[in-house]
Amino acid sequence: MVRVLSFFAVVFVVAMGFAWLADRPGIVAIDWQGYRIEMGLMTLLIALGVFMLVIGFIWSLFKAVLHTPGSVSRFFKRRRRERGFSALSHGLIALGAGDARAAGKFGNEAQKLLRSEPAAKLLLAQSAQMAGRREEARAHFEAMLADEETRLLGLHGLFVEAERQKEPLAARHYAEEAHKLSPGLSWAGKAVLAYQAAAHDWEQAIVTLERNAHAKLIDKPTLRRQKAVLLTARAMELEDHEPDRARQIALEAHGLAPDLVPAAVIAGRLLTRRGDVRKASKVLEATWKKFPHPDIAEAYAHVRPGDSARDRLKRVSALNDMRGHHVEGSLAIARAAIQARDWAKARDQLHPLLRSQPTQRVFLLMADLEEGEHGDRGRVREWLSRAVRAPRDPAWTADGIMVDAWAPVSPITGKLDAFEWKAPMERLGAPEASLGEDLLELPAEWPAPEDMPASNTPVETMKPEPAAPKASAVRPEPKVAAKAEPKPVRPEPVALEAVAPKVAPVVAAAPEKKPEPVEVKVETPKAIGPSVTEKPAAPEAAPKPVAGFASEAEVAPADTPKTPADRVKARVAQRLASGKSMPHAAASMEADQTVTIKPETISTTSATDPGKDVGSPAEMERMQRGEAEVLETVGDIAMPRPPDDPGVDAEGDIPRRSRKFF
Repeated sequence: MVRVLSFFAVVFVVAMGFAWLADRPGIVAIDWQGYRIEMGLMTLLIALGVFMLVIGFIWSLFKAVLHTPGSVSRFFKRRRRERGFSALSHGLIALGAGDARAAGKFGNEAQKLLRSEPAAKLLLAQSAQMAGRREEARAHFEAMLADEETRLLGLHGLFVEAERQKEPLAARHYAEEAHKLSPGLSWAGKAVLAYQAAAHDWEQAIVTLERNAHAKLIDKPTLRRQKAVLLTARAMELEDHEPDRARQIALEAHGLAPDLVPAAVIAGRLLTRRGDVRKASKVLEATWKKFPHPDIAEAYAHVRPGDSARDRLKRVSALNDMRGHHVEGSLAIARAAIQARDWAKARDQLHPLLRSQPTQRVFLLMADLEEGEHGDRGRVREWLSRAVRAPRDPAWTADGIMVDAWAPVSPITGKLDAFEWKAPMERLGAPEASLGEDLLELPAEWPAPEDMPASNTPVETMKPEPAAPKASAVRPEPKVAAKAEPKPVRPEPVALEAVAPKVAPVVAAAPEKKPEPVEVKVETPKAIGPSVTEKPAAPEAAPKPVAGFASEAEVAPADTPKTPADRVKARVAQRLASGKSMPHAAASMEADQTVTIKPETISTTSATDPGKDVGSPAEMERMQRGEAEVLETVGDIAMPRPPDDPGVDAEGDIPRRSRKFF
C-alpha cells in the first residue's frame, strides 16, 4: 500500500511540474563556438530524458557483455542444483514409502549433483540400511564423522547400527560421544543413562540423570522418581557390607518418592537393625498410606524384634486401620492371626474376600487355616485345588515377565523403573465360579483303612444285598491263575454260596497283603463254596435267583454227619464257628468238574472238556429238583491236582477245591 501511494505521489509531483512549466513558456539558447541553438524549455527537458535512457541502455549492454561468462556458469550451477534437490526430494519420498531400491537410485543421483549436501549422504546411508547393506551404511556414517556439521548425524547412525547388531559397548561409546558434544541431545542422554543403569553404575547414572534434568530433557517429577529408584538400587548393594551408608541412601530415596515400596522396606529394615523402632514405623506407615503392599505389612509386623505372634497381630491390625477396607490389610491380618492361632479372627478377615474375587493367596491362607485349626486334610486339598484355578495375585511385572523381588531396571529392555505392582494377565478360559457355602461345610476325610485282626467270634450270616453283581461263565486257563488287584475301598459282605456234596479238589488262593473282613452266608447243604471278598459293583437291578442254591431257611445242619453232604456241612459249620476262612468246598457236580470264581461271575465248567458248560441255569435247576444223583462217597473221587494245589487238607480226607481270582 505504501508503494502504491508513493508511486501516485511521484506521478502527481511530475505532473504538477510539467503543468507549472507549461504555464510559463520560455526559450533556452545555447551559444557555443559560433553555433547558436535555441529551443523551448519543454523540448529541452524531453531531449535530456531521451539522452539519459540511451546512455543507460548502452551501459547495460556493455555490462552484460562483461559478465556473460559468470552468468552462464551461474546458470548451469543453478540448474544442476535444482536437479539435485529434485532427486533428493524423490529419494526421501521413496525412502518413506519403503522403496530402498528407488531411494538408493535417487540418492546416488543427488550425491553426484549435490556433492557437499549432508542430506544426500543421509539418503544414501538410510537406503543402505533399509536394503540390509550394513557395512555400506556404516561406511557412510563413518564418513560423516569427518565433517563437523554431520558428526552428530554420523554418531547417531553408528549408535543405531550398533544396537541392531547387538553391540552394547560400541553403542554406549557412540552415545557418550554424542552426549559430550551436545548435552541437550535427547537420544544420547537417555541412552547413556540406560546403559549406565544396566551396568549397575548407579553413581554415574545419577550424575547423567542430573545433567539430563539440567538440559531440560526430563521434568522434575521424573527426576525425583528416577533418582529415588537409583538411590534404592545403590542402597540394596550397600545393605550387607555398609549398612549405615545404605540406611542414609534409602532414607533419601524415601524422601524423594514416599510411595516407592522397596526404599521404605530397606529403610525400615535397616532402622530396625539399628534399634530405631519409632522411625522405622513412621517410614513404613507413610508408605502404607500411599501404597499398601504385603512387604510393608511384613516389615511392619517384625519392626520390633522378639515380639510374640499376638503382638505382631495387634501391630498389623493397627496398620490396617490407617488404610481401611484394603485387600492387603485383610490378608496381612489373616496371616498374622494364623500365626497367633486366632482362628476366628483369621476367618473373619478371609470370608469377605472369599465372597468377592478371591485370589490364590486367599485360598492358600484358607488351607493354612484349616490345617492349623482342624488338621482336616480333605478341606486342605480342596482349598489348594481352588488356589490352582484362582486368579493370580499382583506381582512385580515388567515387559511381560514377573519376578518375586523388585528390580530397578528391566532385564528385557533395560528400562529404568520399569517394574510395576499389578495383577498379571489372566489365562484364557472361564472365570472361577463364586464360592458357595458348601465348601465351608466339607466333611472330614475318611480315615485310612486299617488291617482288621483275626477274631474267633462266629461270623454272622447275612442275606445277600439285592444289588449283587451278576454272574457269567468264564473258562479258566489251564495252568495260569490271574492275580486279583485289591483296591482301597470299604469292604462289603459277599455271600458264601454252597453246592451239594459231590466235590472236586479245591486249592485256596494265597491271601493278599491286607485281608479285609468277609461276611459269609451259608445256604443249603447242596451248595457250599469258597468265600470271596470283592469290590462292590455299581448298583444294578436285583439279579434273578440262580437255580441250585438254597435259601437261608433251608440251612439246618444235622447233628451227626451220615452222608458225604452232611460231613461237608459239618466241616463248614466248624470253620465258621472258629472264624477261619473256607479251605475247601463241596459240589453237587460230577467228579471231573471244577468251580471257577471271579469277582463278578460264578460258573461251572468241565475239567476234562473245557468247552462244555455244565453250569447253565437249566442244568442247575435240574440239580435243584433232585434229578441229579449224588455219589455215595466222596473219597472215591480222584482228580489231578492243579499246579497251585497244596494237597489234601490235613484235618480230613475231603480234597480241596482251587479258588482262582481273575
